[in-house]
Amino acid sequence: MAGVSAVDPRVSFAELCQWPDDGRRYELYDGEVIVVPAPFSRHQRVGSHIESLLREYESATGGMVLRAPIDIVLTEHDVVQPDVVFFRAARRHLIRAWEATRVPPDLAVEVLSRSTERRDRGRKMELLARSGVPEYWIVDPAENVLEVYQLQDNSYVLAAVCRETDHVDSPTLPGLSFDARRVFEE
Repeated sequence: MAGVSAVDPRVSFAELCQWPDDGRRYELYDGEVIVVPAPFSRHQRVGSHIESLLREYESATGGMVLRAPIDIVLTEHDVVQPDVVFFRAARRHLIRAWEATRVPPDLAVEVLSRSTERRDRGRKMELLARSGVPEYWIVDPAENVLEVYQLQDNSYVLAAVCRETDHVDSPTLPGLSFDARRVFEE
């Protein structure tokens, strides 16, 4: 009897790159394809404020901030598109201008949407922790809350919950400090 070989039903990043551009954004979780819906305007505004804060930090430290859509290829079957990511200056050289980003960021930020909250707090958070991302922020634009998580023993520990009137200090990026109200401005 001839040997039977199983076909891997998972989608790889290489296969995803061959798909025709249909205007959608996709993430891969162990090869499972997830369509990422377009964000609402409040989500976009909050994401823009975070990007601005991180651009200031980039100017001061020489790091690099990038905003979605950008593929962060963690493995051939795990690809995410955080809303905003930051790379320290010492790791900036790992980012290739004309290639997919294949290194985990030093900070990943997710601005919650009704359709993504469960995944952002679940599968994506677990995947980023497993991939060694030192810091993860979850930002709730409806409640005006920024949660700061720090990687410890391959999982995230809640380091701070910051409301509009609070001050935010990154536990892993020295000198990254700002008033939370700047994130939630209209």
